[in-house]
Amino acid sequence: MLILVSLTFSCKKGEKEYKTITVTGAFALYPLANVWAEEFTNQYPDVRFNISAGGAGKGMADVLAGVVDLGMFSREITSQEKELGVWWVSVTKDAVLVTINAENPLMGQIKEKGITREELKKVFITEEIKTWGGILGSSNTDKIRLFTRSDACGAAGTFAQYLGAEGQEELNGIGVYGDPGLADAIKNDKYGIGFNNVIYIYDLKTRKKYPGLEVFPLDINEDGLINPEENVYDDIHSIVAAIGDGIYPSPPARELYFISKGKPESEIVIKFLEWVLTDGQNFITEAGYIKLSETKIQGEYQKLNADNKPL
Repeated sequence: MLILVSLTFSCKKGEKEYKTITVTGAFALYPLANVWAEEFTNQYPDVRFNISAGGAGKGMADVLAGVVDLGMFSREITSQEKELGVWWVSVTKDAVLVTINAENPLMGQIKEKGITREELKKVFITEEIKTWGGILGSSNTDKIRLFTRSDACGAAGTFAQYLGAEGQEELNGIGVYGDPGLADAIKNDKYGIGFNNVIYIYDLKTRKKYPGLEVFPLDINEDGLINPEENVYDDIHSIVAAIGDGIYPSPPARELYFISKGKPESEIVIKFLEWVLTDGQNFITEAGYIKLSETKIQGEYQKLNADNKPL
């Protein structure tokens, strides 16, 4: 099912002329972009936003076509995209996690053993592993039901990169549109396995995983056990800290970007991006994302200023 959500933020009605910023792209950045838009319009009530989530591929296509001010993007920008004139600024960080159904009958073994990168490759890329027993080293013959993303997206591209693949086209599975759609597919299949961005796994109100979803822990050191330092998925605070501290690997952790065709020329777009890299950073942690280092933020801010003035 195609899911495309569009929100318009404005603070006043009437004949007043608004300055509008149009944004499309990655589901990964969409929730935080909406937080930023609302907070920014509180300070600048003559600005409104049109924001829609359709995947990183849509954000890139819309930017290159010149039909939006900014794209939301969630994977590394390729040399070809750079040659086409794509300009970008890093604004935050998140990660892609392996998701499974919370009612999987093998959950005890899953949480004890975890899954290695090589095993994930054999599940998603080569399909050498087709059963849950194949993952867990047991005689269980229950078939793995594999899900991936049908839309061109940064989550799939980053996950494929982690598995040593060149692109998301190498990922096998039933294609599902969007992060919310993929999460729902996993919730509805006891033997399903897929991947989602952090913000679509954890409820910001409870800080716990959404009902029906569980995370397949990564056996990072590949010793066949999930050690205490690898057990970082209980709540959003734990996984965000693990990503920020570099415990959770990158990829599938990655930076998130706003992109445009060349450096933005609109004064209000520049003002918004400057705000994102300054006041807007105050909303990142509560929204379930990870702050970039101060050095990184300083460098990104300087991209917006020809005179390279510091923050």
